[in-house]
Amino acid sequence: MKKILARLNNRQKAWFWTFTIGNALFFLFILILAGADFINALALLLITQFLVVAYYMSIRNDKKKGVAREWFDAIVFAVVAATIIRAFFLEAFTIPTSSEEKTLMIGDFLFVSKSSYGARLPMTPIAFPFAHHTMPVIGGKAYIEWPKIPYYRLPGFGKIQNYDAVVFNYPDGDTVALNAQDQSYYQLCRDYGRDNVWKDDQMNPQTGQSYFGKVVARPVDKRENYIKRCVAIAGDTILIRHKDVFINSKPSLNVGTIQYNYLVRTDGSQINQNILEKFDITEQVRQAPNGDYEVFIPNNKLEDFKQISIIKSVKPLVEDSGVYSSRIFPHSKSYAWNVDNFGPLVIPKEGMTVAIDTTNIVLYDRIIGVYEHNDLKVQEGKVFINGKEAHSYTFKMNYYWMMGDNRHNSADSRYWGFVPQDHIVGKAVFVWMSLKENTDISHKFRWNRFFTFVHPYGLSRSYLIPFLIILASIFIASYLYGRRKKHHR
Repeated sequence: MKKILARLNNRQKAWFWTFTIGNALFFLFILILAGADFINALALLLITQFLVVAYYMSIRNDKKKGVAREWFDAIVFAVVAATIIRAFFLEAFTIPTSSEEKTLMIGDFLFVSKSSYGARLPMTPIAFPFAHHTMPVIGGKAYIEWPKIPYYRLPGFGKIQNYDAVVFNYPDGDTVALNAQDQSYYQLCRDYGRDNVWKDDQMNPQTGQSYFGKVVARPVDKRENYIKRCVAIAGDTILIRHKDVFINSKPSLNVGTIQYNYLVRTDGSQINQNILEKFDITEQVRQAPNGDYEVFIPNNKLEDFKQISIIKSVKPLVEDSGVYSSRIFPHSKSYAWNVDNFGPLVIPKEGMTVAIDTTNIVLYDRIIGVYEHNDLKVQEGKVFINGKEAHSYTFKMNYYWMMGDNRHNSADSRYWGFVPQDHIVGKAVFVWMSLKENTDISHKFRWNRFFTFVHPYGLSRSYLIPFLIILASIFIASYLYGRRKKHHR
């Protein structure tokens, strides 16, 4: 250690001891406050301190820095700084699906605030920089599952509120069929049977790969990131009747731009591309054999759409109440719920106690057995938790109910249930760019969505022009200051 320090200048020594002391404090933090076991905490300490020592051992102040060394130092600094920002403050995110349209759209690039609800400590800290769960280009896991840090959340600026746009880890994503990652593993098992999903020898002739691929498990923080609107928070009661949502017996606010699927009848004319663009209809339009159309229409465009001369009728496509859907949570015929008629259901809250039996255990089995790590068994008409017969259960965490604004084309809590508190990633706060898909360059940019803030009621006005004015002012001021300084010399 003395030899290493002897080669460093005072600035480098200060940084070395800053990283070393910070590393030791982080070790104590995760050991005492986060509750990590000693072996995991010590392993993380040794790995990170080894990287610190190795870096400073490579420094040679007796030689002039070469170009390669300068680039290496710059990359190391950028990676460390970006990793800290990404883990504790802001993370970039791209909207991959249409489930939040028309509030958040495919092609929106946004920033997610980790500090709004409190940054979650990385639960799987040893990972390839900037990769989520899969290595870029080569594929394979981008993380090592040991050592681990238990769930712990730093203090935040606030708590999750109703109607926040929230990014979270997909609860059903603890197990994934790699060739069908866009589908719930558990729904695949319900549709095709577990044995068929686990077989890796049934080939898809179109892709030349097996239908489902290898089945793998993922830790909480490496599950797929989803973004939805938090419709109900812990302690709320949610009810959906004929597609209308009620929270605690009151109609939910029509925040954002919600859209539903409608059956549209025309006078025989086609619904052409000009109509679709004018009314911001981006979902695929289906035509029934009788000539009617199924159209996803945003609620703020619905009344104007009905006034089109060729439109004869517009009726919402709503499932009947009392009709059981096997795809809807809790996937039990004891609860005849569907996408448009659901509940009432109380969202579990930390410290809340509920009565449980063999009928309603389907509502809470994943909470008890998976999210809160108990040994749950149902045998001979009785419920056993950790080997003891149980008639009630007290929740250890808060849970949330997430739904997409595109209500008839969103895989959300209606399909897979509650979102645990330890799955929460952050709050969507800012859209910095928005690009259209499958269009030419002249129509590629949604300029009115650039530099907009995400609010419960939708997006703010665009601040792109003010930003460009400020940026230009800074450049002009810097240029004039440089010229004046040069003139005075």
